[in-house]
Amino acid sequence: MKLHNLKPAEGSTHKAIRIGRGEASGKGGTSTKGNKGGQSRAGYKSKMGHEGGQMPIQRRVPKRGFKNNNRIEFKVFNLGQIDQLVEKYAFTEFSLENLYINGLISRTDRVKVLANGELKAKLTFKVNAASDKAKAAVEAAGGTLEIVK
Repeated sequence: MKLHNLKPAEGSTHKAIRIGRGEASGKGGTSTKGNKGGQSRAGYKSKMGHEGGQMPIQRRVPKRGFKNNNRIEFKVFNLGQIDQLVEKYAFTEFSLENLYINGLISRTDRVKVLANGELKAKLTFKVNAASDKAKAAVEAAGGTLEIVK
């Protein structure tokens, strides 16, 4: 086998349809583009969102709400949930690394601890944020809470 012998497999290539090459070809005349109008002409490009003169959807639908670009999203864990996680995964430290290793958060998630429920276990917390009540509850249970940036 040499480079000059190589051919594509039988039936894998197709002959290009030559439009606009006379009436005898069957694809002459309007060259399969219909009759007249912008779409039949060279250089035609439809504007994005154009609905043929009908009022476009982005103008028909009212504007709603506000998206704060500076909002910081947290993955929230309540003390009651944390107690269940300690039993299930045998945590001694509630940190971002432990949560990521056990598949509870993704690598970029930020974690906040809230005070809903009771905490029975004595734990070391290393999280991005915590409420004041949660901090007090952790210290009351004999644990420590460290805020990590």
